[in-house]
Amino acid sequence: MTSIGPGVYELRESDDRTWYRVIYFSKVADTIYILHCFEKKTSKTSKPDIETAKLRLKRVRTRLAEEKK
Repeated sequence: MTSIGPGVYELRESDDRTWYRVIYFSKVADTIYILHCFEKKTSKTSKPDIETAKLRLKRVRTRLAEEKK
C-alpha cells in the first residue's frame, strides 16, 4: 500500500457480511509488523484507517532506528 509507505502490504478477505483487512509492514529481517486490522462494510479503505496505519508505521520505524543505535 504505497499510500501508507514502502514495504506496506494489505491482506484482504470478505464474506457475505463484511470485508476484513490487515495492513502490515514486513521488510525487517524475519519480522512482520501488523499495523492495523479491522472490519468494514465497503471495499474502500477509509482515511482514518489509513492514518492509523501511517502513525503505527512511523512508530515502528522510530523504534527500529532506536534499536540500531
